[in-house]
Amino acid sequence: MHTTTAPFTLRVWKEGEGYERRTGWHGTSTEFGEITVLLPRAAFADTLTSEVRGGRIPSARFSASGLHTQVMTRPSLNGARLTVADATVYMTRNRWALTHRGRSLRLRCMGDSYRLTAVGRKEYELTRERDSEDPGATVRVRQSGMGKGRRLTISVTGRALGADITLAALFGAVDRAVLTRRGAVRAGFARAFGFYGESAH
Repeated sequence: MHTTTAPFTLRVWKEGEGYERRTGWHGTSTEFGEITVLLPRAAFADTLTSEVRGGRIPSARFSASGLHTQVMTRPSLNGARLTVADATVYMTRNRWALTHRGRSLRLRCMGDSYRLTAVGRKEYELTRERDSEDPGATVRVRQSGMGKGRRLTISVTGRALGADITLAALFGAVDRAVLTRRGAVRAGFARAFGFYGESAH
């Protein structure tokens, strides 16, 4: 179902204690109901998984595996696997491109083509590409605030699908640094020094 979507906010959220503690974002869209974004349960793991759940949107899981995850708190786009409603989403990107648009992550989900583009370090756009039957839509997500005041503000241009909202919210719990050249360089140094620190002990 395509629908016009009012802007909404997901605020920082947590539940449980100890190893069972989960953190992430939670809020309500007028059109799509309650939405919860779950960050990975534990750091220093071989696999990091972020999730999205909601009553009127498809669920999704984004997982990244490899040695690099042991020095990260969120899954990165490297070594990643994404499923929406248990269906695999295929992802590609040009890591050598010079512009934000050129470095966009391309996705194929439920028959639709998407493009995830960095606007800045804390802001990004998810665009469902137009086709012969659909003009497409763009979801912009902006992270702001500090501590308990952190939030994701989500706004939509065009008529959104549930999958649009799922994917846009999910990438708020993913390390998107490599979508910008500067971020990719910072992420590379962080991983390198992290590995050095681990090997020095």
